[in-house]
Amino acid sequence: MSIEVHPLTAARWPDLEAVMGERGGSGGCWCMLWRLPAKAWEAGKGAPNRAALRERASQDPPPGLVAYLDSVPSGWISVAKRDEFPRLDASRVMARVDDAPVWSVTCFLVKAGARGKGVAGALLDAACDFVAAQGSEWIEGYPVDPLGGRYAAGFAWTGLKSVFDRSGFTEVARRSEKRPIMRKHLGRVAT
Repeated sequence: MSIEVHPLTAARWPDLEAVMGERGGSGGCWCMLWRLPAKAWEAGKGAPNRAALRERASQDPPPGLVAYLDSVPSGWISVAKRDEFPRLDASRVMARVDDAPVWSVTCFLVKAGARGKGVAGALLDAACDFVAAQGSEWIEGYPVDPLGGRYAAGFAWTGLKSVFDRSGFTEVARRSEKRPIMRKHLGRVAT
């Protein structure tokens, strides 16, 4: 098995659609949950959210990365400057830890047949490389920590703590029992 990860572009939009499926990920979200105010996101479920992400995919830098398992579109990770996700600050659990200029990983989606094959880890590692290439030193995420138990994949859309641990992230805050804030310093990068 081989895994390749590429930034989402307008040309790769059909590949993201293949990963998201007809419903657009989680019930018409199209990965717009953290990018829009609650009422706008709710009103946009389905086609409007799809159109908004498609428009965002034509901008630079791209809003995330698409993974291919043996050349088949199999996964997605949303990553952008934290300022692009205003709803994070509205959350008491995921509010800013400090003023560091972080990029945020807010969503993972791995197709059912590709789970357990390293796609999520490959996406997160590629997101780190992508953020470093954009000139940022910090990346953070808001995964679920099942605390030794099982966690349904459909509800782990912000990722699992174990994936962040394997990618070298450290916990910087925990305001909820199962929701750490994980951060990684990417080293000194050229701007």
